[in-house]
Amino acid sequence: MFKGLGQMGDMAKMMKAAQEMQQKMASLQEEMHNMTVEGESGAGLVKATCTVKGELKGLDIDPSIFNPDDKEAVEDLILAAIKNAQTRANDKAKEEMGKITEGMGLPKDMDLPF
Repeated sequence: MFKGLGQMGDMAKMMKAAQEMQQKMASLQEEMHNMTVEGESGAGLVKATCTVKGELKGLDIDPSIFNPDDKEAVEDLILAAIKNAQTRANDKAKEEMGKITEGMGLPKDMDLPF
């Protein structure tokens, strides 16, 4: 007679879990603006720091690479460091999202629209 209530209770649990996940995702989105990763090139001669959201925050360039004859090489090293930082930021974002989805019992590699 009251079998349907069990299903409604399950639905309420699912809705609560979905709300918790949404809150965790929103919180993580904010945190990712403050999380940073560092990319490098030239065996550490050029380092780029960016947020996990991919925003470039800083460059650290070893002065030994400043030679006017090597201008293109220096530019390449800078671009490589930035790209490396952005790749690491993307990987870190996926890792952090995976922690949330796995914590909610979803597949770790579930690709969410964030």
